[in-house]
Amino acid sequence: MPTPHQQFDAEALYRDLLSQVRSGLEGVSDAAIVGIHSGGAWLARRLALDLGLEARLGSIDVSFYRDDYARKGLHPDVKPTHIGFSVDGAVIVLVDDVLHTGRTTRAAINVLFDYGRPARIMLAALADRAGRELPVAADFVAARVDLAPGQSLALQRGDDGLLSLTIEDDHA
Repeated sequence: MPTPHQQFDAEALYRDLLSQVRSGLEGVSDAAIVGIHSGGAWLARRLALDLGLEARLGSIDVSFYRDDYARKGLHPDVKPTHIGFSVDGAVIVLVDDVLHTGRTTRAAINVLFDYGRPARIMLAALADRAGRELPVAADFVAARVDLAPGQSLALQRGDDGLLSLTIEDDHA
């Protein structure tokens, strides 16, 4: 098992994810990138810039769509959802930093369908830490990480824009 505070080369993982997404979108004419706040939004912005899809970039906050909203309440750092393009008929790459239970992905898909009916949604994640509770799988994933109970993955973005991915102990 990985140890707490172990760091991954998040920039190398990003380059791998970019390569996978670029290949997966080859020949797609109506592609868009939508990131889930906050780590997924950081990754989506970089993907959109590197893929020339800045005009088709969106970000969503799933806070009001989570199935544990009634139990956990509203997260204090709710961000606005911004989708400035037509979702109808689009091929959307939904981006999250860490895929775990699948519940955030489910909530994000619900948000997308409030904006229209995409032709296809593909999921991209920097890391897949297993532990799925819903039948969700990423189309593009840079790393698969097995964590011990009580551990989580945390993506951070430095002032220079560089990403770091670290294993942390959960204190929830």
